This record gives sequence, C-alpha cells and structure tokens, in this order.
Amino acid sequence: MGDTLRTARLLLRQWRDDDAAAFAELSADPAVMQYLVPFADRAAMDAWVVAARTHWHDHGFGPWVVELPGEALMIGVVGLSNLRFALPFAPAVEAAWRLARPYWGRGYAYEAARAAIDDGFGRLGLDEIVAFTVPANRASRRVMEKLGMTRDPAEDFDFEHPRLLPGHPLRRHVLYRLRRS
Repeated sequence: MGDTLRTARLLLRQWRDDDAAAFAELSADPAVMQYLVPFADRAAMDAWVVAARTHWHDHGFGPWVVELPGEALMIGVVGLSNLRFALPFAPAVEAAWRLARPYWGRGYAYEAARAAIDDGFGRLGLDEIVAFTVPANRASRRVMEKLGMTRDPAEDFDFEHPRLLPGHPLRRHVLYRLRRS
C-alpha cells in the first residue's frame, strides 16, 4: 500500500487521528458543500472519515488527505474509492476531490487528482476511473475535462439519496469516464 504521493507542490498522505477535526471544519463550510449532499451532523462527518480509513485498510487505496507542505496540514481530500451507492454504472472506482475554499483556483484539485488517477492506473492497475457531479458544478467539471475525462450525456443520472427528493437541485448528475491508455 502506498503511504504517500508527492506532486510538485502537494503531499497526498494517509489519514491520521487528528485529521477528523480538520475534515469536519472543511465539510462545515457551506461553499465547500454547495454541490455535495451535506452531512446531517458531526457524527456523520466522523463516520465518513472512519469509512475512508476503512476503505484504505480493506482495498489499499482511498481518499488521500492533501497537505500543502510548509503551509497547511490539510487543504482537502482527494482520491479514489469504490462506489458505495447503487448507481447505473456500478461497480466502478470514483475519483473525487474536496478542497477548503482558500485553496480553490490554484490548480491543487487537478494536481492531486492527476496523482491519484496515475496511482490508480499504475500501482492499482485499474482500467477505468469515473467522476460525477451536478451539472452546475462547473469547477469540478473543468477539472474532470482537464484530466482527460469524457462525458456521454446519455449516461447522466439521478442520484437517489434519501435526502434528495425528486426535483432537488443535487439529484441530477453528469458522469465522466477516463480509461487507461
């Protein structure tokens, strides 16, 4: 299992016990969560961290904590994970990212996601990685496109989540795919 990935500016590392508080702070920001299903409470945020760490233990990969050496111990979470939901294209491995607002617009999401995807195709030998978001999330869609991911509008889907009733603005999603070259 890889313990870290390094890019020109970032360190992607395994979770530590003290990361849960920083993740909760990140996930409590309404701007960060604008296009994500919000957590019900702090216990749900902590459960997400436990699930991320368990995914690492069980599968040898998962969401990395993204550190900006010399500046911040956690600027966000970026990585790969097996889909946890029954979606039309499952089973699949998803690339996902969530960065704290002060670090938006600097290319960190792309840089970290590129490293995680390269690790997925290289070390893990994956054949395909997917990513998805709501149509309005232009920033994440730009990252997906910059990563070389492609979208077929026929594969767009409704994310059926208990807190997303029909018509909810977070229900409709666009799907992007990237196959190993």
